[in-house]
Amino acid sequence: MAAPNKNPMSRLSYLKSKKNYLTYGGILLFFAFWMLFVDSHSWKIHSELNQEIEVLETQKKSLEKIIQKDDAAIKQLQNKDSLERFAREFYNHKKENEIIFIVTTKDSVP
Repeated sequence: MAAPNKNPMSRLSYLKSKKNYLTYGGILLFFAFWMLFVDSHSWKIHSELNQEIEVLETQKKSLEKIIQKDDAAIKQLQNKDSLERFAREFYNHKKENEIIFIVTTKDSVP
C-alpha cells in the first residue's frame, strides 16, 4: 500500500484552489444580488414596470371604447335632425314659440 500523500505543497495548492472557488463564488453571489435587487435594471423594478404596463393597457382599452362611442355619436350628429334631438334632450333647447315642461319625480330629485 502507498502511504498517504503528506506533501505540504499539495496541501497548499488544495487550499489555494479552495480559496479561489470561494472568492469566485462570493463574487458571483454578490453579482446576482446586485442584479436582482440593487441595480437600476433590477428584477424588482422590471416587475413593477410590467404591472404598470398592464394597468395602462387596460386603461387604453377602456379609452378606445369611449372613443369609438364618441365617434359614433359624432357621425350621428352630422345630421341636422339628430343634432336638434340631441340639443333638446341634453341641453333643453327649444324651438321658437315652444314651451318646455320638465317633469321630475320624487325618485329623481336628491
